[in-house]
Amino acid sequence: MEIVINGKACQGQDGQTVLEVARVNGFSIPTLCHIADLTPTGACRLCVVEVDGMRNLVASCSTPAVDGMVVHTNSDRVLEARKFIVELLVSCHPLDCMICEKTGDCVLQNLAYELGVTSTKMMGEKYDYPVDSSNPFIERDYNKCILCQKCVRVCKDIQGIEAIKTTNRGFETKVATAYDTTLQESNCVFCGQCVQVCPVGALTEKKSKGLGRAWELARVRTTCPYCGVGCQLDLHMKGEQIVRITAVEDASPNKGRLCVKGRFGYDFIYSEERLTTPLIKENGSFREASWDEALDLVASKFKQIIAESGPDAIAGVSCARSINEDSYQMQKLFRAVIGTNNIDHCART
Repeated sequence: MEIVINGKACQGQDGQTVLEVARVNGFSIPTLCHIADLTPTGACRLCVVEVDGMRNLVASCSTPAVDGMVVHTNSDRVLEARKFIVELLVSCHPLDCMICEKTGDCVLQNLAYELGVTSTKMMGEKYDYPVDSSNPFIERDYNKCILCQKCVRVCKDIQGIEAIKTTNRGFETKVATAYDTTLQESNCVFCGQCVQVCPVGALTEKKSKGLGRAWELARVRTTCPYCGVGCQLDLHMKGEQIVRITAVEDASPNKGRLCVKGRFGYDFIYSEERLTTPLIKENGSFREASWDEALDLVASKFKQIIAESGPDAIAGVSCARSINEDSYQMQKLFRAVIGTNNIDHCART
């Protein structure tokens, strides 16, 4: 299948939307509500494009690409429509960007800048909801919510929790838990997926508040240490300090998802009780040692035990915080090298 986008012939596959074909071929179309793994809703309308032969602008996220289609993503008509939508959103949005935690990483802020929205003629009523900081992880400021419903959709369709929904109608519409309780009183599991997909500052991480702006942070790719799944993480670092953790969107096995431990459980890194070097006990007290010295001591003790009592005198327990590959190597060490089947996993006991 071939369509023409802004005068360029673009190849696509049957079943793809105009947005998908455009992005694969290097064209940028803005969105606020789109989630790649879910059925598009076309709620924000920022992804509208102009298609030859169609009277109205269409949402590219939900419009199937058809062979021979001619698409314009940045025509004057399209840009005017997008600018009007952003002006509507800004009209009831708090303009506290200088102190907002999302500054520099806010999709609405970036769109306003790109489209030249410096003010709005539609100064309407503002929201006045109390900020919910009642839980240890997530701060909810629904005065900044643009009702894209990305948080609602990931909670229901990806996490399967459905802790939040849209309530009320019209200007009173908002995202809330059942009976509008706090997150702690709901069935929320604090996975933080809602925070990761929120395009504005309505949902932010409490632990990272005031620790660094988006442009100050470097990303370091790593693997979550909490279980054997091996979820891929991005550490957002300011110097040697972790400011926040996000999931890598396009990486297996987690595909942009994390549990509460993987996203928020990194305080142990800075614990004063954390061991940062091997210790060897001598004369009733511990002393620091190098890894080579510690491993040589363990190997010599293993050899001594095997020589005196046989290989079955040794047993091993693999840690649940090890990745699957490490657990495999552990059992291989005990069965093939030491020569015993006395190997278990702590998650089984």
